[in-house]
Amino acid sequence: MVYRLSDNVVSPLGLTTAENYAAVKAGRSALLRNDGLWGLAEPFTASLFTSEQTALLAVDGLTRFEALAYQSVRRAVCDAGIDAAAADVVLILSTTKGNIELLGQQPVSLSDSAGRIARKVGVSTKPIVVCNACISGVAAQVLAQRLLESGAYRYAIVCGADVQNVFTVAGFQSLKAVAAEACRPFDIERLGLNLGEAAATLVLTSRPGDGWALQASAIRNDAYHISSPSKNGEGARQVLAALQAVPDELAFINAHGTATMFNDQMESVAIERAGFGSVPVNGLKGYYGHTLGAAGLLETVLSMAAADDHTIIGTRGYEERGVSGKINIVARHTATDKQAFAKMISGFGGGNAAVLYTRRPHDGRREHALRPVASPHLTLTAGGPALTELYRQHVGDYPKYYKMDGLSRLGFVASEMLLHEVLREPCPTDCAVILFNHSSSIAADRKFLTSIADRDDFYPSPSVFVYTLPNIVTGEIAIRNHFHGETSFYVLPDKDEQLMQRVIGATLAGGSVQCVLTGWLDYEDDEHYEADLYIITNKP
Repeated sequence: MVYRLSDNVVSPLGLTTAENYAAVKAGRSALLRNDGLWGLAEPFTASLFTSEQTALLAVDGLTRFEALAYQSVRRAVCDAGIDAAAADVVLILSTTKGNIELLGQQPVSLSDSAGRIARKVGVSTKPIVVCNACISGVAAQVLAQRLLESGAYRYAIVCGADVQNVFTVAGFQSLKAVAAEACRPFDIERLGLNLGEAAATLVLTSRPGDGWALQASAIRNDAYHISSPSKNGEGARQVLAALQAVPDELAFINAHGTATMFNDQMESVAIERAGFGSVPVNGLKGYYGHTLGAAGLLETVLSMAAADDHTIIGTRGYEERGVSGKINIVARHTATDKQAFAKMISGFGGGNAAVLYTRRPHDGRREHALRPVASPHLTLTAGGPALTELYRQHVGDYPKYYKMDGLSRLGFVASEMLLHEVLREPCPTDCAVILFNHSSSIAADRKFLTSIADRDDFYPSPSVFVYTLPNIVTGEIAIRNHFHGETSFYVLPDKDEQLMQRVIGATLAGGSVQCVLTGWLDYEDDEHYEADLYIITNKP
């Protein structure tokens, strides 16, 4: 179990958690319609910083994205009163696209961004970037809990941040997922999501405290589709069930609530199937839009502030239930005296995650007499046979391979060879897929940029855009092998085997993961790539 020391939210509604909560409680929203912004032909509604706010947040030597994250981290660290430079402090950065608006102008490495933020704050240890699409902010909290409970660190600074730009907005528009007007989560008239900019930070510690405690957490994959949620919400149901929460003790479930047709429908079914149909459910996208890598953290922090105020925040934009799951959606601010809440989230790549926070924690520490056992490695590097030739030789029966980006092709071929030619024994369906690299999804990023770089030939490809999320490769592996365990993708400054083993060891120590397909998977282009994968199992 881990405990909150401090938090901060920086958004167009305010620069502190208190300012943001006061704005939301007053019913304010940062969502505004944009017509012709950035040369985009289609109008969209979003929560964006004004030029004055951006100037106020600017920091010498940092990009717009990095400055936003730094300002949130700086305030939270100051309030926590910790020595950021200590060897037992780690920075975990949650983001989907980081500096992507600068692609083609300067390097946009996520790990380099995390390094600059860490150094500016004074953190001396290597940062870890969680890049798990929409679930990143919750997945980062899960990772922090594991690292702290395993004793790898004593403090975790967990920050989620993203900014909006042509790249992200055009990508979501290509998927026909963006609404021109303010979003309406779970409503019968919902038309799509809005996007937003924000940064949110939680400082967590393994040191027992009297405040909010992260009691339980879980990540699972649908193994259904890389961009569409499972119709029966099985992955989301599993993460809610894994929390082992008592429905009558929950003040509310804060849902992802993107206001897209399929996500809201899936969440409603999952909540009902998990036995939480009577629990109040709310969503915050009507105030902030979908803030991508910041969403899971922003919405967790605001949920804490609301519960502290004995309030369930109303779901702005919701009027009439438009989902089949029989759930208790809260339309207006409502009083509560309960001391626990669950935050759930889902995203591209089939990922689902949930966390349970409580002010009256039970002893959640678990002891597991387990011994990690690693299998032989499978290594592929540039200079050998082409990936497509390897696919033909070793697989050959999965035409979807030809739709994948380079990173996913590399991971797919390497995992197939590892599972069927090196391991030669089936893995359990709850096997986790946890991968690391340095360059994120840079090859797919460059390919998508070419489709939007020329305003006279502007044709963003939805199929290419989806693969600009590096965790999609974990989803492809899960779908192929029917793996319904955890899938996670981490970006590191370099191939640090010790740090990788620290993350994997903490994951296994939690007890919910017994088998992991893991390793290094980096792809920049056909001449520069490396796959070094292996299986680790927990043995009693």
